[in-house]
Amino acid sequence: MEEFLDRFPGRSDAERSWLKEVFGFVKHQLGSAPDTSLTEEAALDLSVSLLRRIEEIHNTCTLPLSYRLLSVSELVARQKVACVSNLSWSTNQHKACVKEAESEQAHHKALPRVHLLLIGYLRAGRAGELRLTDASGDVTCECVSPSPQWLGQPVFLPHWNYIPHNAPHMGLVELIGSPVLLSPCQGLAVHPGGAELSRADGVKEAAARLLTRCQGVRVQLWGVVCSVSPVLEVSDSTFFILILKDPQNSQTLPVLVQETGCLWWSQCVFVDQCVYVTVLRVCVVRGWKGNRLLSATSKSKLHILPHALSPDTHTTHTPNTLSPHTHATNTNTQDTETHTLSPHAQTPEQHTDTQTISLKTHTPQQQNTETFTQPLEATEQKVEPNVIIQSGVRMKRSKVISYQGVVTEVLSEEAGLYMIDGEVGLCLAHQPPRRRGLRTGDHLQIHGVHFLYQPCPDLPPSMLCVCLRSTLRVTTFSPLATPEPGSPGPLSLPRFLLKQDVGVSQYLWISHVTKQLRCSLVPRWLKANTVCAVAWRILQLLFKRTEGGRRRDIYTEILEDPHTCPLSQYTADPLVCEYVCVRECLSALESQCGSGASLRSLLLPGGASLSKAQLNQRLAWSHSARPGTRTRPPTPHQEQAGPQKDQSGPGPTRGQRPLVLVGVLELPGQTDAAHTSLHTHTSPHTLQLRDGSGRVACVVTEPHEDRQRAVFNSAWIGCLVCVKRVTMVTEQFLQSDFPSYTHLEQDGYITHKHYRSYLQFCSSDVHILSPSVAMATHLQAERAKRGEEEREEKRVKLDGEEEERLPRSSQHPCVSVVMRVEQKEGLSWRNTGAEREEAGLTLSFRVRAELIGPALKWGKDPKNSLVTGAEMDSHVTKVQVVYQSRAVQWFPVLQPNCLYRIVVSNTQDTSLLSGKVAPWQSKVELHTDPALQVGLDWTFHTLALPNLLHSQCLSPNLMSVSELLDSSSAEMVWFQGVLSERISLLENTNTGHAHSDVGEGLKLRLTMCDQSGRSVHVYLDLSRAPYPPGLLPGNTLLLSAFQRRLSRSGGVYCNSLPVSCVTVSQLGDSSPPQPSTPLVHLMDWMQPGEKRCIVGQVKGHVVCVLYLQLTWSCSLCDSTFIQSRCSSPQCYSTTAVFQSTAKIIMEDGTGEAQVWFSCPLVRLLLGLADSQWEELQRALRVRGRIRVYSRGRGLVCEEDSDCLLQYLSSLCSSSTVCRSLTLTCRARAHTQQAEGEARRFTRGETDFMTRMLLPLQLTCTHIEADS
Repeated sequence: MEEFLDRFPGRSDAERSWLKEVFGFVKHQLGSAPDTSLTEEAALDLSVSLLRRIEEIHNTCTLPLSYRLLSVSELVARQKVACVSNLSWSTNQHKACVKEAESEQAHHKALPRVHLLLIGYLRAGRAGELRLTDASGDVTCECVSPSPQWLGQPVFLPHWNYIPHNAPHMGLVELIGSPVLLSPCQGLAVHPGGAELSRADGVKEAAARLLTRCQGVRVQLWGVVCSVSPVLEVSDSTFFILILKDPQNSQTLPVLVQETGCLWWSQCVFVDQCVYVTVLRVCVVRGWKGNRLLSATSKSKLHILPHALSPDTHTTHTPNTLSPHTHATNTNTQDTETHTLSPHAQTPEQHTDTQTISLKTHTPQQQNTETFTQPLEATEQKVEPNVIIQSGVRMKRSKVISYQGVVTEVLSEEAGLYMIDGEVGLCLAHQPPRRRGLRTGDHLQIHGVHFLYQPCPDLPPSMLCVCLRSTLRVTTFSPLATPEPGSPGPLSLPRFLLKQDVGVSQYLWISHVTKQLRCSLVPRWLKANTVCAVAWRILQLLFKRTEGGRRRDIYTEILEDPHTCPLSQYTADPLVCEYVCVRECLSALESQCGSGASLRSLLLPGGASLSKAQLNQRLAWSHSARPGTRTRPPTPHQEQAGPQKDQSGPGPTRGQRPLVLVGVLELPGQTDAAHTSLHTHTSPHTLQLRDGSGRVACVVTEPHEDRQRAVFNSAWIGCLVCVKRVTMVTEQFLQSDFPSYTHLEQDGYITHKHYRSYLQFCSSDVHILSPSVAMATHLQAERAKRGEEEREEKRVKLDGEEEERLPRSSQHPCVSVVMRVEQKEGLSWRNTGAEREEAGLTLSFRVRAELIGPALKWGKDPKNSLVTGAEMDSHVTKVQVVYQSRAVQWFPVLQPNCLYRIVVSNTQDTSLLSGKVAPWQSKVELHTDPALQVGLDWTFHTLALPNLLHSQCLSPNLMSVSELLDSSSAEMVWFQGVLSERISLLENTNTGHAHSDVGEGLKLRLTMCDQSGRSVHVYLDLSRAPYPPGLLPGNTLLLSAFQRRLSRSGGVYCNSLPVSCVTVSQLGDSSPPQPSTPLVHLMDWMQPGEKRCIVGQVKGHVVCVLYLQLTWSCSLCDSTFIQSRCSSPQCYSTTAVFQSTAKIIMEDGTGEAQVWFSCPLVRLLLGLADSQWEELQRALRVRGRIRVYSRGRGLVCEEDSDCLLQYLSSLCSSSTVCRSLTLTCRARAHTQQAEGEARRFTRGETDFMTRMLLPLQLTCTHIEADS
């Protein structure tokens, strides 16, 4: 110690104390390191050398007392935060580096600085990694440019980063500067001399030696590094392949490095380096058609050659035969020359890129290598000609290039996805996982990487994908503090890539889906280690894939020329399905409404002629129903190229990607306080689809026989499902006060606007990813019913609340009874709480049902298991089942003519299900069915309908629209039809109770029709009922308990009652259904009977115009508007609308009919152009109204001297109007009165009384002139 201190005279006490600590640390940590022994003198020399290097680097006359030496074990155990240490930095230099690093990456902070120093020995690990070792332990080291001279030497690390790992006692040291050697390089490999290099074989000469194999021959080889494969582990063998090329003729030669002592070469060699390798032998690799290559031995040495020492600068000796001085003679017969390395085997605990995948063969193409440092979107023009159409799938060939850039974002550490330079994606999945994951801010250099353009629309359009022949090198370590992710789980994405036949495009898609599923379903419904399995299940469902595939040959991928691998070809499908969470789905719907189409587009043609009341009534409700797709934004290349013709064939519209949603189906009342802030669009009428981001109401139907019906199977509750085909619906409720059509662009007239968003789909478009217990029982029963063999499938187990809600083996006692639903009332707000403490209305409904058999006791919940014989007793009890408060959540799955099992948990009291008379007022005898009050802990399970009850459950009272119109006795009706039109009659959001909503308090007029085209108006009062979703034109509705009534003119219409129920039984097109329009004769149309046509086409000739009226009317009071003012003295309106009406006589040779026309069909009838029609309106503003009518066969005007009237009379009598037409007409209401009217005729002094049929009255809906 004193001798050491004497070499540093004139030091202060603090410095001498610091020197003592340094000497003691060096003597202990370096002297006691494994496989090392230091004498006192050697420890003194190392300590002195260390201090000299510290003084040189610190560049001051004082010692860095703020720094201290740290052992490896202390670093790994205590340093929990990533940090940087740089002895040469001053404070100002450190601040400048921090500012520069953080300016390049705005969302990241620079690594914090620590004053720590590291010393130890650099040694090679078992897998070829470098490790810093001292007496306390070792830690993995990563170097930018390691040198073979560092191995086994004591080094001092003045500049380094430390990145801790989540795993205990693990970390990584990044050498941001070269280590300082503390001892002379004795016994190290130095550059060989010119004489030795002159005896080395070049690539061409060594390749010739492979043709004549001779045992014991050793080869010295030099060449330029062309490629360095990653270190692979196959069948307990670790190796990598180094490919050298001849700089003169580009001939290549592979070198297999399998010796444990040589694996660290993979850290030292880089592309375009000139290297010299000694003592190589010829070996045979079975399973590769090339068979022979060179392999390193335990005596092999690696020399990194400067270009000045390359053999090109010396006299090259090329031996024609094997001479003794070119190799080390080895006559040991046990040193076999054949390596048996199976490229298809792998131990379970190893994770390498050598497992088997399916690879479709194709003709190899020669690919040139280019270097890029700029964004790659411009190269699309070069890649696009390599498009292949294979079996209807658009295939592309990748391009092999070199690239260098900076990692700007870690997209998915588990999937090996990164972003470079903010524009280019990088995929490392086709290589084994790196010991050091890439971090934001790393500078990369990649050789032999595949460039793919738009392989996945969810990721950057320009993607770089590395294969086993690609070489990736980190040239500069990141100075940023980025989070270190945990190690991938046992079901990580690269394992799926290796085990399954997955192309790169599908892998990128499944990686994106996995990331989204982690955000939306973990940890509430899925465990983290099951996400990959769920994503793979979705891929199988959408792409119809099966497990297993062709094996991947790693030797062919690395060694073959021309190069071919799984990345050589890829699919490019810009319209692949897009996964969205519920929140994104709702946001897309809301943004569509926010951007909103013009209000003019919500009106039918002729909207300009509507009065104020009619206009605001038409705008009160509108909807948007479109398939679940989302527009794909164009790439910059497509924007520059402009619009192109879509040649992708049939399918979605160009740029429209089908949406896929994944979530759990739940009842509408299943909520919790922990998730009340989620995006919520629900309704008590429907099920809800829920994930971690929100929940949305779903109008769901189920296939039943040859049609659809409302969802009735309660087994769907709790299932994790994937919805592949969905209709996204947004209903807009508008309160406005627009004076006229011309004011629609002024938003100031809108007083309130509200949206309702929900989904519509059929259960046949739903795929079960993880079934509930009830669904698993149901599926098993279905398979048994079809006679299929039961097959066990691996399903993902739900976690958390699902396991509590649906236990697999609940041992709690319960009671149950079987119930068949006969009728279901609609939801409404009722005053059911006369005895309740809280006042107000409660949402409730009733079900009239039959209890079949007695109530039974169970030791555990039977759920929806098969009905037992004890439950199917002949005894039947009619009851009224009352649902109120939270029990109304069962409303969506309770449907008439279905069988359910009622289960009451945690009790053995069967009297709860026996039925009792409702306890109304005392001393009052009620002649009603017994009532069951549903409790909060009651559950309902749908049961398969037994054959004995199947015939009894048919509903004979269900009518069609035609049967409803022709019925004469029914007052309370149940009928089904297609909704063709919907109009809001009254909207009043102040319903008088606390649950008021914009959708409530409405009065609607629904027009229901059937296949015959006949229709009926249904008036629906929602003043005391929640708004039911799904009332869209095109949907088939089941209307229960409606009142059939007759109007004063004899027409049939229906009114809703407090017990009426509306159910969506079948989903239809979003557009209103177009009734069939057959070509009919007027004579047939006039015939009375049930088969009388309602809508049809008529071909005929216009005989004459009976009536024509053009009017400017006040938008407020409908009075005539003359010279910019209303003619009514009580009205001060300044807005007017133009209205027109006409009536003609039309004949087709079989009969005549009077046909009515209204705006805008009057213009087409008169044959006027748009400019003429506008000029006619302008001329009419002076007088406000004009009328032309017929007397006999002539036309009469109100003022024959008016030139405008004369023009219209002449026009109506001309051949322009009296021409042949094809009209689509609808019969008017009073046409159905076939009795006619009594008419008196006088002939001289005699009067005649006769009954004359009324003329056929039609309303024109479409006009088309005959060709």
